Amino acid sequence: MIGFLSTTGAGEPSFWLPSQSSTIAQRVDSIWEFIFWLSVFFFALVVVLGARFALKYRAARGQGTVATTDHNTVLEVVWTVIPTLLVVVLFWIGFRTYIDMSTPPENAYEIQVTGQKWQWLFTYPNGYVDENLHAPVNTDVVLVMTSEDVIHSMFIPAFRTKQDVVPGRYSKLWFNATETGEFDIYCAEYCGTSHSDMGAKAIIHPEGEYEPWLKDASNLHGRFPPVEIGEKYYKRFGCKQCHSLDGGAGIGPTFKGLYGTMERLSGGGSVLVDENYIRESILNPQAKVTEGYSPVMPTYQGRFNDQDITAIIEFIKSVE
Repeated sequence: MIGFLSTTGAGEPSFWLPSQSSTIAQRVDSIWEFIFWLSVFFFALVVVLGARFALKYRAARGQGTVATTDHNTVLEVVWTVIPTLLVVVLFWIGFRTYIDMSTPPENAYEIQVTGQKWQWLFTYPNGYVDENLHAPVNTDVVLVMTSEDVIHSMFIPAFRTKQDVVPGRYSKLWFNATETGEFDIYCAEYCGTSHSDMGAKAIIHPEGEYEPWLKDASNLHGRFPPVEIGEKYYKRFGCKQCHSLDGGAGIGPTFKGLYGTMERLSGGGSVLVDENYIRESILNPQAKVTEGYSPVMPTYQGRFNDQDITAIIEFIKSVE
């Protein structure tokens, strides 16, 4: 609609902005460039005229102050009407673009997104969960997003899309990627200590390659041994944010040498860290809380099946 203002082609980064890799990117860039050059023009106009008037009408040496008043109706109308028209035009173009960006197309491909400190998780229609966003090229994709803890913000610069992700509610963001490849994803809302590490990739697959990738990626238990799968889940589901592997202190107990030990519990008593205890801690983490730690771990009921839990147990056993 307003692409006549764009100075770069699709996929070509400009001096200021990354590549335009979605259908909405050119429109967003056009508005930005129009506002930028409009600001440059008026800044230069004000500075040049201000300097010229200061030199032309400065008081001569030895001359006292001369007070003058004058009025120019035409000039006042001009400098009122022109900015008003510019603001109205910018509002109308910006509002239409905002509405288009905020309204996902019907029948868009839906991916669930969870934000948590400090990681993005993407859940695909078949239930597979990945730490990166995968999507087919030239396809309308809508992200249905929520947060497990604090406010995050999904930001994909190459797609010119950004949307807050709020705990206790759902927000949506949609895009149609026009190029294949990998694009950076950031959290644009400060969310705590490791906010700057909360990154991911948007991986856009060529036509015909997305579905085979999803089918293959979903078959973890057919491609990897349990220990490797457990390690993937440890990294993918935020376990590494709380449980260290080197014995270091964290929000939760370290996994190093944990299996087979006796752990003291809050409120008294102790428990053997075996398969049953680990399973219970994953599904009902508040049942037995280790002494010295807060009961802040969320339940993973419904997110892990028996094979997944077995893989996690095998991984914890391997951390010595």
